[in-house]
Amino acid sequence: MTYKETLDWMFAQLPMYQNKGKVAFNSKLDGITSFAEHLDNPHTKFKSIHVAGTNGKGSSSHLLASVLQEAGYKVGLYTSPHLKDFRERIRVNGKKIGKSWVVDFIAQNQSYFNINQLSFFEMTVGMAFLYFEYEKVDIAVIEVGLGGRLDSTNIIIPEVALITNIGLDHVDMLGHTIPLIAKEKAGVIKSHVPVVISEYNDETEPVFKAKAKEVNAPIVFAEDNEYPTYEIGLLGSYQKKNIKGVLATLNLLSNFKVEENDIVLGLKRVIENTNLMGRWQQIGEDPAIVCDTAHNKEGISIVLNQLKTQQYENLHIVIGFVKDKDISQIIPLFPKNATYYFCKPKIFRGLDENILAELFYDLNFKGEVYKSVNKAFKSAKKHAKKNDFIYVGGSNFIVAEVL
Repeated sequence: MTYKETLDWMFAQLPMYQNKGKVAFNSKLDGITSFAEHLDNPHTKFKSIHVAGTNGKGSSSHLLASVLQEAGYKVGLYTSPHLKDFRERIRVNGKKIGKSWVVDFIAQNQSYFNINQLSFFEMTVGMAFLYFEYEKVDIAVIEVGLGGRLDSTNIIIPEVALITNIGLDHVDMLGHTIPLIAKEKAGVIKSHVPVVISEYNDETEPVFKAKAKEVNAPIVFAEDNEYPTYEIGLLGSYQKKNIKGVLATLNLLSNFKVEENDIVLGLKRVIENTNLMGRWQQIGEDPAIVCDTAHNKEGISIVLNQLKTQQYENLHIVIGFVKDKDISQIIPLFPKNATYYFCKPKIFRGLDENILAELFYDLNFKGEVYKSVNKAFKSAKKHAKKNDFIYVGGSNFIVAEVL
């Protein structure tokens, strides 16, 4: 098969949460454990950092990888979802896995896939782990896909685990309360492996402390510590929330030497080093155009606070969501003094643009409905003047189509 045919097969044959939602969520580790054994357990042959959380885990993963690259290490990076190309999920020193490697991996394991009903994510995690072994990485930064305790990445024993923050997201699978979700995320805490908590509150602190005590894991609450101020190559003041967790994690990497200059350059050059996209990413000027992949209440709240700091005459918002997202608590966060362009991401899970518009109209927002993300974005650019501001968001998939 060609690369395109291989991806088509992967997306069509195997459940994928990114497209199908809850039906693709596999609530046990049996599949990935068996597949890892089939691959001769590649995850045991490189060192790793495990990153979980509701918001900030992607940015934190890229920041960690960038600093370690600057320190001279060969660094694997596994993240999800991808925005434009599947290969964004699996990188070594910022370079995407080769198309031929993806094709060969699927072809070589085709008979196994035909017998065993693996999820898309299990297959992809196995691919990443085998690739990192093949590339002989010094260390890999592994971002959790969903939750933590039952996530396919949770077969690794990392050097350090990092939990960024906890919010009400994926409640249909992880639980309807903050403590329940925190318990799922805390599942990445392993016996005698240090864990860093970037942010916590009265509901999550006892959950993390109890799990750490249960498995004798040293725990650091980064929010309570003071760290130097650094220039970060990612726009958005909310990155300051991630940086303490990143620095605390680096401090706990006892087998890796990271100098002060590595931290300075790694944080500053994160986009160049790891090719991160979609985090308060400016893609246009006159008018200013910014996209951000924040897609839950906590993440969008942070991004909208950032939006309040911008200078503009008129605000245009290109917006769309997935239909399994409870947006009743999200819509009131948005500013009323903006023109909205309602659209639907081009996936099975996309929320119908007309339904979305009605939800906004019910709260007296103003805007128009568009049949595609592309048409909505084009209209926003057509109507926006030089001193206006265009924000694109609501979903990874909206940002992906614009990019």
